[in-house]
Amino acid sequence: MYGSWAGPWARAVAGLGAVLLLGGCSSSEGGGTPGDEDKGAPAAVGRQPESGGPYWVDPDGNAARQVAAYVKGGERENAELIRKIAEQPVGEWIGPEDPQEAVKAVTGAAQEAGREPVLVLYNIPHRDCGQFSKGGAADGDAYRAWLEGVAQGIGDRRATVVLEPDALLHLVDGCTPRELHDERYALLKGAVERLKRQPRATVYVDAGNAGWETPAALDEPLRRAGIATADGFALNVSNFETTAASTDFGKRLSARVGGKPFVIDTSRNGNGPYDGGDPAEKWCNPPGRALGEPPTTRTGDVLVDAYLWVKRPGESDGDCKGGPKAGDWWPAYALDLARATK
Repeated sequence: MYGSWAGPWARAVAGLGAVLLLGGCSSSEGGGTPGDEDKGAPAAVGRQPESGGPYWVDPDGNAARQVAAYVKGGERENAELIRKIAEQPVGEWIGPEDPQEAVKAVTGAAQEAGREPVLVLYNIPHRDCGQFSKGGAADGDAYRAWLEGVAQGIGDRRATVVLEPDALLHLVDGCTPRELHDERYALLKGAVERLKRQPRATVYVDAGNAGWETPAALDEPLRRAGIATADGFALNVSNFETTAASTDFGKRLSARVGGKPFVIDTSRNGNGPYDGGDPAEKWCNPPGRALGEPPTTRTGDVLVDAYLWVKRPGESDGDCKGGPKAGDWWPAYALDLARATK
């Protein structure tokens, strides 16, 4: 469902000899798509000021390179639209290849900038129930080895971790076969425990969104997945539910799991959920959506630790509605999000 592996950290890791991750860049809008030929172009964003918040902005992310490409092509209006995305911190989705070096590159760059990255771990076995982002680690042992690499890559540096979008919900809604449930719960709980051994890692277990299941259906699964050890839970990852609806849902769920705080993905929820077309694909590249609140820890609510852009705006949800494969940069959709944002 999510598939945002083709990320800015991959370019940083390339210099260390690591293999680039899934996906490239696709274009469906004029002005060119950022590619290898644009790597030498001036970065669209620089180091963020101290007042800008705690999270790291990659100065060479897909959106930043798209800004540079538009500027180079004389498309100033499009460049300023995409800059709305490029100047914000977004999630770094960690792929399967050499996670230790990948995470080390990201956390090191963030530390140098006096910030912390948002890491999204999305590699659970049998991921996404065979849908657009199917895949994941081959088995439990492979997942634990991959996770160990992630933890070693974090080291003693700061990192905010969103753990396995969809993994818990696909247990609750029956999408994941029953015979796989015990192993997945064990892997999630073990992941929380392993990551919390890193002294400056903050871990949020994904708990779906306000339009999918109910708090009453989620409290026991969250406990089995290790919420007691985690710092909290994450809502609305890669989805479009409003911040108000997510906050209400989160507070009701928090009350059932010991008052744990939560974070909300506001990356594309500016216009709320999509109500047209095929209900089964309301989450997959829906038209008419907009960017939501910028990432911040100043939410005004003691239970809401942060608004985050976990999903990277402008990257496809999957090859639906004319989009490229999941995780690929899609300039046309990025422009639509930015244009619709007030």
